[in-house]
Amino acid sequence: TPKLRLPRNVSLIFLPSRAPELNPVENIWQFLRANWLANTVFDGIEHIIDAACSAWNNLAALPDTIRSIGLRKWAHTGQCP
Repeated sequence: TPKLRLPRNVSLIFLPSRAPELNPVENIWQFLRANWLANTVFDGIEHIIDAACSAWNNLAALPDTIRSIGLRKWAHTGQCP
């Protein structure tokens, strides 16, 4: 809105709509699929739930990996990452 008054130290970054690659959580799902869920034939819903929980727990044990997946170099305008 033109009525929005931004402080001078705030920069807006306009993202296109419907761009899942710009949403960090999409990269989390891609990482889970690539590392723990790919090429798996599931026997049923319980197997899917167990595999997803196991993958999530594996990732939760890697906080530096989570941080690196969520970083966007283009989002750091004039700042050190």
